[in-house]
Amino acid sequence: MLNPLRIALERRDRLTAEEVLVVERLVSKPVPVAEGADMVREGESPLHSTVMISGFSARYTTFSDGKRQISAVHVPGDFVDLHSLLLRPMDHSVVALTDCSVVEVPHTLLREISERHPHLTRLLWTLTVIDAAIFRQWLIASGHLPAVGQIAHFFCELWTRLSLVGLTEGRSYDLPIAQADLGDAMGLSAVHVNRCMMALRRNGLLEWRGGRVRILDWDGLRTSAAFDGQYLNLEQRPR
Repeated sequence: MLNPLRIALERRDRLTAEEVLVVERLVSKPVPVAEGADMVREGESPLHSTVMISGFSARYTTFSDGKRQISAVHVPGDFVDLHSLLLRPMDHSVVALTDCSVVEVPHTLLREISERHPHLTRLLWTLTVIDAAIFRQWLIASGHLPAVGQIAHFFCELWTRLSLVGLTEGRSYDLPIAQADLGDAMGLSAVHVNRCMMALRRNGLLEWRGGRVRILDWDGLRTSAAFDGQYLNLEQRPR
């Protein structure tokens, strides 16, 4: 079984043989989560943190008028709520955007890791810091870029994150979510998202059809998004 968590960690630093064993045991018992089901619920205090093994999920908040704001999209290798070890109750929910496979890591085990494996703890902390960096970039993009640029930034970022765990093919990748989900993430209506996608396709930058993204012009897409992937911290170095 592919261990995307191990891949994500080893991209940032080398793991010792003992740390590899620990990480492999963490993801030894994946469970399915159906599309549309919540894996984290606002107001609850979970006793485990969830690792994505396959599929896509999203962190979201629902407002009193029923509208939903997505503040993160999670891919394989992500801990969707590692912060729940320390912060509770949860101030958001996490929903499966597609059928997913996840691993629920008990907080007791995470505490044990923090006490016995300080280097691995720092690497897990790094993932949480990167999660926060992604959120900051989304916030900056929403305030600085036009809608087309925001969406271009999202597709550049997602290609980079998925390529990290071997889930791209050239400049293409699967993204079987609805345009309405993308709209909830960008703060745009589905109609506006559709217009932006038409503009990206018309300009020869990107196509998104049948749940498959195909980047036609990486340099052009990256330029329109002002995308610089340094915030994803992809270099391997001692931590």
